[in-house]
Amino acid sequence: MDFLRPASWEEALAAKAEHPAAVPIAGGTDVMVEINFDHRRPEYLLDLNRVTELSEWEVGEENVRLGASVPYTRIMENLRTELPGLALASHTVASPQIRNRGGVGGNLGTASPAGDAHPALLAAGAEVEAESVRGTRFIPIDAFYTGVKRNALAPDELIRAVHIKKADGPQQYSKVGTRNAMVIAVCAFGIALHPGTRTVRTGIGSAAPTPVRAEAAEEFLNAALAEGGFWDSGKIITPSVAKQFAELASGACNPIDDVRGTARYRRHAVGIMARRTLGWTWEQYRGSGRTLEGAA
Repeated sequence: MDFLRPASWEEALAAKAEHPAAVPIAGGTDVMVEINFDHRRPEYLLDLNRVTELSEWEVGEENVRLGASVPYTRIMENLRTELPGLALASHTVASPQIRNRGGVGGNLGTASPAGDAHPALLAAGAEVEAESVRGTRFIPIDAFYTGVKRNALAPDELIRAVHIKKADGPQQYSKVGTRNAMVIAVCAFGIALHPGTRTVRTGIGSAAPTPVRAEAAEEFLNAALAEGGFWDSGKIITPSVAKQFAELASGACNPIDDVRGTARYRRHAVGIMARRTLGWTWEQYRGSGRTLEGAA
């Protein structure tokens, strides 16, 4: 196994173009596990730790441009206001040591359905900035996951950054695991309210071959909130609406039985998390004063 260590982004792109099968490594929290268990033996490892710009972020007027290697700890400490859902998800990642090294780019590159960042990125409507020597393109998060541990990147592309809209409403994240720390998700659920467009987006992890949105649940809830005047009035969401949302979210799952949980349990747990996170976010919205602005 050869170890490539570019000193700049341009060198990294050139190395990836010359060796398309090279596996990028930054935090290494997924790649090193696969190598140590001999599940993967790449011909080349492409170390990106000297590319300092990957560990930087920019907060713009509407979006956050998050470098692929920004550690989860930095997201928790510095971007809690702009990206609350992702900050909550970051809290659940493994241990402090891994949160200090791992980043969202690694989660996206591995594209495991159990990756902790995926539900929050789906709920927020992120875009992945991918680049090669051929140029740059932006991949909507909904189109990024193409199969089990597969993504939409071309062989010569690297993830440079993730563009995420700054939260314009409450966001929540919930995860079920077999213990409280250092655990792969049995299932996870993210939700984001977008009062500006009066829509709700969701994300489900570890309950389907890829991270997915509960689109039928979103469509139902968007219609129910609009028809019932909930956005303007700020009234409590009725139990029947919350129950239907939870059932539709559960129905979006396509899970498997494995050592961490059964398919039946995953569907049930996603429904519970959907109902609870909807309640939490809506209570935040009702208490934010936004409803008075909407009514005015």
